[in-house]
Amino acid sequence: MKNNKLKMQDVMTVCPHAIGDDQNLTLAKEMFHKYKVRHLPVQSRGQIVGVITERDIQFLASLEKDVDKWKVKDALTPEPYVVEPDEDLLNVASKMYQDKIGCAIVSAGQKLVGIFTTTDACRVLSEVLE
Repeated sequence: MKNNKLKMQDVMTVCPHAIGDDQNLTLAKEMFHKYKVRHLPVQSRGQIVGVITERDIQFLASLEKDVDKWKVKDALTPEPYVVEPDEDLLNVASKMYQDKIGCAIVSAGQKLVGIFTTTDACRVLSEVLE
């Protein structure tokens, strides 16, 4: 893999699974397990409104016994880091590192097209160093 001028569209996970903010956390937990992911972009009426992680649900579970009665909107992280597909990987990786962000949502306009996580970053690093 050529490492100079990589764009998000070159390294992102394409068409990630997403979840609606009005869905319950049981569905989110099932999706994490079924798709073997740790981040789910959250949408409301076609708009990206947040991201939910397994850790978000675990945190809520430490405070509340029955998390299954809660909705995704109750546990999500609002205002996720959203970038365009043609954004430079260097810029995104730097921002994620500096601000300790676990993922970048990749959106073409309002359309969700991908996600770039720290796991993706490790994959790219291993490919570049190979």
